[in-house]
Order: sequence, then C-alpha cells, then structure tokens
Amino acid sequence: MSAEHPHAHGHDHGGHDHAHGAHAGHSGHGHAHHHHHHAPVAGHGRAFALAVALNIVIVVAQGVYGVIAHSAALLADAGHNLSDVLGLLLAWGATWLATRRPSARFTFGFGSSSILASLANAALLLVACGAILAEAVGRLVSPAPVAGFDVFVVATIGMIVNGFSAWLFMSGQKDDINIRGAFLHMAADAGVSAAVAISGLVIIGTGWSWVDPVMSIVVVLVILRGTWGLLRESVRLALAAVPEGVDIDGIRLYLAQQHGVTDVHDLHVWALSTTGNALSAHLVMPAGHPGDAALDGMVSALGERFRMKHVTLQVDLGTSVHRCALDVEIASSSAHAHRHT
Repeated sequence: MSAEHPHAHGHDHGGHDHAHGAHAGHSGHGHAHHHHHHAPVAGHGRAFALAVALNIVIVVAQGVYGVIAHSAALLADAGHNLSDVLGLLLAWGATWLATRRPSARFTFGFGSSSILASLANAALLLVACGAILAEAVGRLVSPAPVAGFDVFVVATIGMIVNGFSAWLFMSGQKDDINIRGAFLHMAADAGVSAAVAISGLVIIGTGWSWVDPVMSIVVVLVILRGTWGLLRESVRLALAAVPEGVDIDGIRLYLAQQHGVTDVHDLHVWALSTTGNALSAHLVMPAGHPGDAALDGMVSALGERFRMKHVTLQVDLGTSVHRCALDVEIASSSAHAHRHT
C-alpha cells in the first residue's frame, strides 16, 4: 500500500514563522521540520573582553609576587587564573562562532563549538591541577619562608577582581552552560583567592609557612570538584547524549498522547550547542498524515514545553517496520535492565 503525504516545514527565524507545503511521493511517510535560531545572549562580548583583561593583570601580579614571596599558594592561584584566561578565550571564541550562519557543509551551524570549548576547558583545568599539586608537594618537602603580607595583599586583589568578573557573567549563566562555566570559574576563583588571603593572615600571625602549600592543595581540590562536573557534562554532550534537564520520557509521553498516534519510535534528542537541543522521532499514525497544522502544533509545543530548537517528525502508517537499529538496541537494553531489577 502506498500513500502520498505532504511535507510540513515550519521555520522560526527571530520570531517570524514561515510555513511551506509541498507534495512528494513517500511510501507512508510525512516529515515535519521546525527550527528556532536564537542569537547568543547579547552583551557578553564586552564581558569576556573585560574579564580576560582583568585576569591577565592578576596572573602577572600573582606570578611576580608569588616568586618574590616564595608562595606556592599564590603561584597556584596564578596558574589557575592563567588557565581561566585561556578558558575564557575558548568560551568567547565559541560564542562568536555560534553567531555564524549555517552553510552548505555545516548545516547545523557552528554551535557545537561551544561543546568542544567546554571539553577543552575541562582538560585545561586538569592539566593546571597537576602542575599546582606538583608545586605544592615540592614546597611541603622543601619548605621555604613565605612573605605572608604580600600573599594577603595580592590574593585580596585577586578575590575582588574575580568576584567582579563573576558578576559580569551572572545574567547569562542560567541560559548557557558555556557562560555558566565562565561564571562558575570566576566565582570559584574568588573563593580560592579568599582562601589564599586567609593563609597569608595565618602566616603573618603564626609564621607557619607550611600553611601556604597546604592551602594550594585545597585550591586543587576545589578546582577538581568543579572541573569534574564540567568534564562529565561536556563529554556527554560531545557523545550526543540526552542533555541534562531534558525529560525524554515526558517528550515520548506527549507525542504518544497526540490524536492519531499509536506508537512513537526512533526518538532521539541531542545537543546542537550548549544552548540548543535537537529532536527527531517517528510517529505511527495508521489514519495517515494529520496535516501541516497538526504537525506544526506538535513541534511548537515541543519547542515551548521542552525547549527543543530543531525538531524533525516523520509520520509512518505502520504498514511495515521502520525501527532503526539504534532504537532496537535501546529497547533491548531497557528490557534487559528491567529483568535484572
């Protein structure tokens, strides 16, 4: 049995919808595509520029005074801030790439560069942690006198600068994991600098130079805790896993409850960038294609309720098996896990 169905395409560019209908012979299939192309959060180019400039000044100051004061904690903080400068540059570059329009070869645009930037940031932080830890252990084995006052003054300045840098990214960190990464790094740096400043005060009051390298080890632990979450989420997004916060079971239930739908299969959700997700699914509808309006309603609801920016739905009549190998593997794995619980 063969049937002809229209293709419904809905494109949302900056809030304007354009509907296009065309008829083509497909053996029991209809496709609906819906796209939301959102510009990156405005104003962060200036925030990145200012934060990078301020942190470069802090890196130079902490590096110079870390050597003068023989402070491992101050040098550790300088190394961490240097990695943050590179991280900010990566995030800034990814944000700029995301503004470029899709091309014939890069049909999804360059938004996935933000995922790569997050992954590179995590790797960069792990390298910095290794260097900081090695320096701290060396200072514990071969302790040297530490100028507590210099440590306190420079670390306090770093705390103020990093706190201000974190404030610059506060407005956009809820909508973009890339911006959130910059915000969390700066906020963590402010806390770390505060800890180093406290070690300076302890050294002034007690003369305990060992407090300095111990505090630098604490710095490493703080960085590792934040880096692990960033690394885990970045790897998941790079492997096209369902992004955190996406209710894929809720999406499946919503589609299954639509009029005329008897089954939902080949449901896939993945990240196009750190701010936008894509979805594709097959809907089994024995009565045939429901019309462009019905499909447009579904994709609009998926965009509003589940924050999907690119949706592709294919309508099957159910006269043959269309399940892809990936969908069969997922179903088999779920059934196997269920039998063992």
